[in-house]
Amino acid sequence: MPAKLSVNVNKYALVRNSRGHDAPNLLHAADLCLAAGAHGITVHPRADQRHVRFADVPSIAAHLRARHPGVELNVECEDAPAILELVCEVRPAQCTLVPVTPGEVTSDHGYRAGDVPRLVPTVRRLKQHGIRVSLFVDCEPAEVRALAASGADRVELYTGPYAQAFGTAAQAAATEALVASAAAAAEVGLGVNAGHDLDRHNLYGIRDVVGLCEVSIGHAHICRALEVGTATSVHELLTALGHEAPAA
Repeated sequence: MPAKLSVNVNKYALVRNSRGHDAPNLLHAADLCLAAGAHGITVHPRADQRHVRFADVPSIAAHLRARHPGVELNVECEDAPAILELVCEVRPAQCTLVPVTPGEVTSDHGYRAGDVPRLVPTVRRLKQHGIRVSLFVDCEPAEVRALAASGADRVELYTGPYAQAFGTAAQAAATEALVASAAAAAEVGLGVNAGHDLDRHNLYGIRDVVGLCEVSIGHAHICRALEVGTATSVHELLTALGHEAPAA
């Protein structure tokens, strides 16, 4: 079974925020992505609310439950009290915890073994609310194994380095690190997600990774959607994952 596709709608929110109105509407954007065959929706509320705002999260969650029952919402966020309180109130299917460096442009590193002690109570709290927990991690097998002690259900492999290496002499080594990290996750009972800079081209290189459950894609999707439209962009990603895209 090919990995599922969760579309990150943060960049739709970024465009909306630039005008201060409600266009594009995030609920409509989610509808379009799901109608095109996406399996889930991802949001990443940040403390500065430069993309998805805190108020968007419950609205999207309620919309998915009412209009798209069974579709999973994945909330990516840092381990911060106010954001975690919001996540526990909304109770998405999955929360992906991501370490954040103040001022960063985008996520650029994963959790490591030294983070486990402080992650344990957060993971426990989220799971008590019925939320599946995934931890963002670099493609380093030893670090992947170490995160199992947190009690998380999955890891999300940080694919930025793989994407940067794609099409270069470094591609084979980056792919090998990703495959080895997925195998390490399986060894310790962790499910595997993947995300960051994945697109319709480099997905072909990882779609057969054993145990890959889900990929989340936002930036590459919106860039391609500007050229060919939302539906076609989603269809291309599904095809790259090995799904048969819905008929147009």
